[in-house]
Amino acid sequence: MKERILRFLKEENKTSAQFAEEIGVQPSGISHIISGRNNPSLEFVIKMLEKYNFLSTEWLLFGKGEMYSVKQNPSLFDFGNTYTSARDNNLKQLDNSKITTPETAAEIQTPDIKEKKNISKIVWFYDDNTFEEFTRENR
Repeated sequence: MKERILRFLKEENKTSAQFAEEIGVQPSGISHIISGRNNPSLEFVIKMLEKYNFLSTEWLLFGKGEMYSVKQNPSLFDFGNTYTSARDNNLKQLDNSKITTPETAAEIQTPDIKEKKNISKIVWFYDDNTFEEFTRENR
């Protein structure tokens, strides 16, 4: 299970300290699990699954199936089937009528654009002065 927790942290771009705070455990507890000193307790697993309800219980406990149990809308770079992350899960709160899909993207283009343009990079800036860059190569 240690490897799956590490994979989850990497996928969600979380530090062990952020993770500990979000699920309400001591950072030392996370450190002991990651180092292999301790195995996760049932209480730890329950807290993790309650906080990240999009995480597959079967994947976390047994390593079976996909990491995420909730399908997401297509990303900006890949319109195939993907699974949601915690960050993407928060986007579900947006009004769906305001979300641009590949079908509606052509409707909002300005008239002076003559050729189709593709998104090559997106940068998200966070209020803690950090940022993330997403490019086609990252997906």
